Amino acid sequence: MKRVITIQDFSCLGRCSLTAALPVISAAGVECCGLPTAVLSNHTGLPGSHIKDLTDEIKPIGEQLKRLGAGFDAIYTGYIANAGQMEIIKEFITEFRGRDTVVFVDPVMGDNGRLYSALTSDYPEKMRELCAMADIITPNITEACLLLGRDYGEYDTGEMLNELMKLGAGTVVITGVEPKTDGVPLTGAAAYDGKRFYEEYAPKQPVLCTGTGDLFAAALVGATMRGTGFERALRAAVSFCAESARLTAADPDRREYGVNFEQALSGYMEEISKP
Repeated sequence: MKRVITIQDFSCLGRCSLTAALPVISAAGVECCGLPTAVLSNHTGLPGSHIKDLTDEIKPIGEQLKRLGAGFDAIYTGYIANAGQMEIIKEFITEFRGRDTVVFVDPVMGDNGRLYSALTSDYPEKMRELCAMADIITPNITEACLLLGRDYGEYDTGEMLNELMKLGAGTVVITGVEPKTDGVPLTGAAAYDGKRFYEEYAPKQPVLCTGTGDLFAAALVGATMRGTGFERALRAAVSFCAESARLTAADPDRREYGVNFEQALSGYMEEISKP
């Protein structure tokens, strides 16, 4: 069985970050280990939050894992609380990266055209350095603009994918892409691996869901590490997020804790299990 370690925050309440990554990657038939960068009482989309920064704990945890001889088939980073943590995580990747280890970086740092308020202005530059170590990166539109130093607004997806490739990652995926259409509004992801462009879309749902980026990244990591080809892994991740959003929109008792992905897991597992 493949083993992934994911480095990101843990919210006690709310479907995001480690709370989403652990069940989704496990459902893919891949062992998922977690290294929390911070513990939150609840995700930050809810009013107020108690946060415990774990910067000082990351290195000692890594040292103990090394003493145990732990190895990982993939290292997957999500939300990183500060630029100082990023330096420690870069060291972790260098220490634990084997010849066949796949490094996924989800550069979680902004949405709706803005850098998250808790992050400092030097954060995007530090994230560029981390992305240079990755095999696959999965920024949303805002994060792609921040990585490229571009203003948020009109964009050409193909152009941005080409520019992001220059950061050093082997494959770039941009999420939250909404192609122009005269029919049903669509949303999904576009990707480029240096040889081929990929696009996968699904109907956009009339609901705002917190944590869909985390869910997408986890689904892509799980499918890829299971051995699913990249094109189908991308399709499965987009379909899974779309179905989760549909279930959320259809739930009269939906809460602000995040997207209802639990009932969509069976379909995701079926998709990535196809020969």
